[in-house]
Amino acid sequence: MAHYLVQASYTSGSWATQIKDPQNRIEQVGKMFAAKGIKFLCGFYSFGKYDICFIAEGPDNPTMASALIAAGAGGALSKMHTTVLMTPEEGLEAIKAAGLVEYRPPGS
Repeated sequence: MAHYLVQASYTSGSWATQIKDPQNRIEQVGKMFAAKGIKFLCGFYSFGKYDICFIAEGPDNPTMASALIAAGAGGALSKMHTTVLMTPEEGLEAIKAAGLVEYRPPGS
């Protein structure tokens, strides 16, 4: 399973709607994403550039992308940033594999 850090910002209209009818949107969207085999591992409201963030586990990049595209198309978000995460084991595997790549900088 692949892991993702997703950060998003709400539109002012989305905030207004949530003030009128407060809901845990992270939980609700997590349930919608579960239908695609995506599990929210944790989610938070946040200060700063992004209003919410969550870490999710999904079967693959196209599946996660399709769910995020659908969420973004809904109009409640003004921006979204997704970072693909690697476990420490995957990171170490990548570092070891980098030693097998024959790379030469330009001009060498």
